[in-house]
Amino acid sequence: MSLAGRIVYQTWHRPAGYVRSVLAAGGPLEVWRTARGRAAMEAAARTLPALPPAAGAPVELHLLTGRRFWYQTAFCLWTFARHAQRPLAPVIYDDGSLAGEFRAPLLRLFPAARFVERADAIARLDAHLPAARFPVLRERWLNYPNLRKLLDPHVGRSGWKLVIDSDLLFFRRPDFILAWADAPDRPLHAVDCETSYGYSRGLMDALAGAPVADRVNVGLTGLDGAALDWEKLERWTATLHAREGTSYYLEQALIAMLVAGRDCAIASAADYVTCPRPPEADRCAAVMHHYVADSKPWYFRHNWRRAQS
Repeated sequence: MSLAGRIVYQTWHRPAGYVRSVLAAGGPLEVWRTARGRAAMEAAARTLPALPPAAGAPVELHLLTGRRFWYQTAFCLWTFARHAQRPLAPVIYDDGSLAGEFRAPLLRLFPAARFVERADAIARLDAHLPAARFPVLRERWLNYPNLRKLLDPHVGRSGWKLVIDSDLLFFRRPDFILAWADAPDRPLHAVDCETSYGYSRGLMDALAGAPVADRVNVGLTGLDGAALDWEKLERWTATLHAREGTSYYLEQALIAMLVAGRDCAIASAADYVTCPRPPEADRCAAVMHHYVADSKPWYFRHNWRRAQS
């Protein structure tokens, strides 16, 4: 972006975008209430009680987090473990900002947690996805953090891994996830509240070689690293960018293309709810909520408290 372009962005587009987001959230008072709830949630994450020892094989969950999201990671894992009544062995990928003060509460709750340093992730990328051969994936890894949820757990590794987002809360036993984790045999994904890929379906279908399903959501994603064709993912990403530009939903689009035409384990949309709205956002009767988009106020103001109590 040119200097003039940056000045226009900082002095007009960015402030205008902020004003629009405040108005969409219901005004300054509603934004303040959500921010206050977020701060209370972060404070509460430091005092979550340790759960009693659980029996059974540990469940391995993979999450990307950092200083902005560690407390959401804590609540996600804590509510999962509380209802699953199984030991957890989380694998947590540091986005580069997860200092010791943010790791300590996670380790207190989950002593078996393993942290993957950003430097270690880069070293693995250099070994298996060198920038000279995979320039687009490597550029996106640097500038589009969501792609790390696809690359970091799987590059240079084989075997099934369940990658989950941090902004999840669990209210009942996640039997579907536990069954898959104990015997994974096909890809797993959740169901979105609407189809959000950021790219035209014609282009996605043509690249995938099969019709891409509607409403694939990657808040829960189970994939086998050995089955991932990184050369193909590089071509797909390069083509999507060249023809239709960048998109916040690139990671979701790529995974939807990866599972196109395949038999998948699909989380029930009624039990594993993406973007809960009333009455479910108030009742919390489902197994899980994934708090995206305009469901954040319920997450930060109310439902972490309900999940804790």
